[in-house]
Amino acid sequence: MTLESTFANTRNWARHPAALTLDGEVLTVEAGAESDIFANPLNGEVRDDAARALLDAPPGDWQFSARVRVDFRAPWDAGALMVWAAPDQWAKLNFERSPDGRPTLYSVVTQGLSDDAVGWPVDHSAAWLRISRVDGAFAFHASIDGRSWRLARQFGLQGVSDVRIGIEVQSPVGEGCGVSFDHMALVPSRLADLFDGS
Repeated sequence: MTLESTFANTRNWARHPAALTLDGEVLTVEAGAESDIFANPLNGEVRDDAARALLDAPPGDWQFSARVRVDFRAPWDAGALMVWAAPDQWAKLNFERSPDGRPTLYSVVTQGLSDDAVGWPVDHSAAWLRISRVDGAFAFHASIDGRSWRLARQFGLQGVSDVRIGIEVQSPVGEGCGVSFDHMALVPSRLADLFDGS
């Protein structure tokens, strides 16, 4: 069974999407209108209505990756990979539309409140995203070809041992968007080099 087909099972969705289809090995998920997960560090407002599916992560070091395409319609429409410990301890790596209209890499690490960081523009129709666990900490990488990776962020989730991993789709100010995931992989191996992503 592929990861795409596993995530196509609605039982794995903690928050259900507006629509969900599996065509071969391409999983397409529709984000609901005005949906997001974010704990605003400026005013404390918590949003928690974005569709997400979560699976138990294996023990030890691992790498979870996928190619993500987004039918961008409004600012902050996004598809993401996610690591989840608790409702107030989680992180996501987003392929997201910036307010200026450019597809951009974003990352959010939430420990009570969210620490939102802007990465770099991705002038391609798809982005490869990856989360790696290394000695109890985590690293986010992105790629345009699935072979050459660039570090987006490294971080820890304080006091966390067991986590879940998954996918998330959002349309915080829009009417929804479609996100396709393919080439999904979960490899129980250690990241060899943090900075070049090999």
